[in-house]
Amino acid sequence: MGFLSRLSANPLALLACVVAGALVGIFLPELGTGAAVLSQLYLSVVSMAALPLLLVATFFGLRQTMALPQPGLRVLMIAALAVVLVVVCAAAGTLMGVVAAPGQNLSHDTREYLGGMVQSAGGDAASAEITLMDRGEPPARDKPFLSGVFPDNFFRALAEGKSLGILLCAILFGLAFAALSKTQNNPLTQVFEAIYRALEIIISRVNLFIPLLVFGVTASFFAVTEPRTVAAMQSFLWSFMLMVLVLGALAVGLIARQSGLPVLAVLQALKAPALISLTSASTTASIPDTIEAMSTRLGFSRGVVELVTPISSVFLRSGSALYYALLTVFVANLYGRALTPDQLALICAGSAVAAFASAGSNSLANVAYASMVLALLQLPAEAALALFLAIDLICEAPRNWLTLMFSCALMALVSRGLPSERQAAQEPGAAVAALPVRFAFTRSDLMIAAACSMAAALLIVMLGIGVGLRRGEGAQAPGLSLGHVWTAETTRT
Repeated sequence: MGFLSRLSANPLALLACVVAGALVGIFLPELGTGAAVLSQLYLSVVSMAALPLLLVATFFGLRQTMALPQPGLRVLMIAALAVVLVVVCAAAGTLMGVVAAPGQNLSHDTREYLGGMVQSAGGDAASAEITLMDRGEPPARDKPFLSGVFPDNFFRALAEGKSLGILLCAILFGLAFAALSKTQNNPLTQVFEAIYRALEIIISRVNLFIPLLVFGVTASFFAVTEPRTVAAMQSFLWSFMLMVLVLGALAVGLIARQSGLPVLAVLQALKAPALISLTSASTTASIPDTIEAMSTRLGFSRGVVELVTPISSVFLRSGSALYYALLTVFVANLYGRALTPDQLALICAGSAVAAFASAGSNSLANVAYASMVLALLQLPAEAALALFLAIDLICEAPRNWLTLMFSCALMALVSRGLPSERQAAQEPGAAVAALPVRFAFTRSDLMIAAACSMAAALLIVMLGIGVGLRRGEGAQAPGLSLGHVWTAETTRT
């Protein structure tokens, strides 16, 4: 078990699994296609434990947040900051698309190749979109969107893995549970605490096999993906990767500033959830490690962390917002569409809305939600489905990692408290909590202190002996004089 734990947390070992999977996928494509079973098995087990954990973690976080002063304002602040962070990512993606202009200066052969991909998938684009959006269920237009948000059966939503419905049920149940007295909710709290810890153990044990997941996903990707497709989309990939690194670095810097720790210490604390988000296709697989890193290692409020972590894993799709904005600009450049400032603002707003609309969807369905932004500019959605499905596996890992970093940044901002509380704490006359005084001694300091103590004790003993002798001499002198006087008196008589 210890070997698997060290292996799953070692970036070099994971990189070796990527190289091995790539070699198997290139030279043994049949074996590489079969290796996809490993990723499907991992996702099945993680979803089995992560979705109930999503429910319980939201319940505990909401209960602790409701116990704080002004809980309504705190929840509103969390929601407002989440919207701002998603819009920032959408705006950054739009700006990067304007500066880097992916898809604009492509060669004639590359354009013909991409055009052939779009045309070959044009006939099945509608059916592919339906399959991605609803996983084989009836089309979305025949089924209202609110049915996935407000389920009529909680156990059905839990069984089908509908994160939005599960999250809403958890919020409603948590609000009702917080209204109970402490004597009424103590027994159920203990039960939920045991369930919470058990689900954490399941996910932590499954995450030990991440190297096998990385090997299987890489092998299957190289077995079914044409290298020319990746080369033709390299302008988009480089722009997306660069923007992910820039925004992720800004988020890490913000976390370091809020925690008062060095950047390297923050990166070390977030190492485990970052590796899970980079290697796992599930945004909920890193929930236990994220809660542990942000609360125990970085010192943020555990109640806020337990509330924000599961909610942000579903709703805060900052990586998707960046992805949609760059995708739309790429398709516009591919079709030779000159974008005006009004259209750029529309891309930014549409990407943010599409990111929130994609909450609770799997990785492949994220590509289909890009059609919402493309429709605003009357661009063909077939291009997104044909081109970006082929490279979505490459974009999935940095997309999940950016979402994790911005979720942690949101926790860092919210943990400071309400603006009124921060202002009261910064006032000159505000009471400052007394900090405990800590003493630290080395071995040499202790030896010097012991020697000084022995010398002081010896000096006190010697001083006491000297004072005693001095007093003895003083007491003997008056006695002799009296005896002498008494003897003289007796002689006279």
